[in-house]
Amino acid sequence: MQSLINQLRPGAVRTVKVAGFDEADVLAQLVDAAGGAPEIGRIPREEASTRRLEHPSELFEVGQEINAEEIGRWREDQLHLSARACEIPALRAFLLAFERGQVVTGTVSAVHNFGVFVHLDGEPDGLCTGFIRVPDLTWGWINHPSEAVEAGQRISAEVVVAETRSGQVMLSLKALQEDPLIRFADQVGRVLTGPVTKIIPFGVFVQLAPDVMGFLHLSELTDEPVETPDQLVDEGELITVKAAEVDLQCHRVRLGAAGGANRT
Repeated sequence: MQSLINQLRPGAVRTVKVAGFDEADVLAQLVDAAGGAPEIGRIPREEASTRRLEHPSELFEVGQEINAEEIGRWREDQLHLSARACEIPALRAFLLAFERGQVVTGTVSAVHNFGVFVHLDGEPDGLCTGFIRVPDLTWGWINHPSEAVEAGQRISAEVVVAETRSGQVMLSLKALQEDPLIRFADQVGRVLTGPVTKIIPFGVFVQLAPDVMGFLHLSELTDEPVETPDQLVDEGELITVKAAEVDLQCHRVRLGAAGGANRT
């Protein structure tokens, strides 16, 4: 996750002159390069604009000077740039004001199965800049983001990263909530009973406490040869297990058999 965040952090802004087009990419000569032969960078098609374009020539013309953000070096060390990251100055200024860990407020705009969009307070008019991935909504187990938030709801969340290229601020709701595994960690070694919440081909998930799920591998359910766990247990059924390990870094609980994981 940290390496992804590092890739999304804003790069340096360079002034470039459109030198031509390579199929759908823009070739850009660095205007602010110091001495020597002028360096030619590349603006990939998807980094040309936030607008939908058939070809970047609809927006740029040869000789035009624009600002673009450095995003890395590929193809024999050629500099790659993003023009879309500098396309709306007010948006860029808004995004650059955020720091990781900062607490912000906003209003939920839309809830989808892949995440939640949030109108952040103070964002430029006509834009929706906040986004929460499903894993960042809650520590608990949910089937759909609508179980955690609803459209129109006012929320506070923590900034994960502000990304100029997408024009979004990645947020986390659960960062402001206590990790339930911290209090559960002292349960290691204890025998617990809970309902089976989900069955997958190689094991089952068991609810051990509010917002705490543990995983029991198929091999811990029985010594007999079976193809899938649903031959042994049903969803909702109570089983007895042993808390074998609590991994706070990976946020998971490994379960073991407790007297054969007796069904009750």
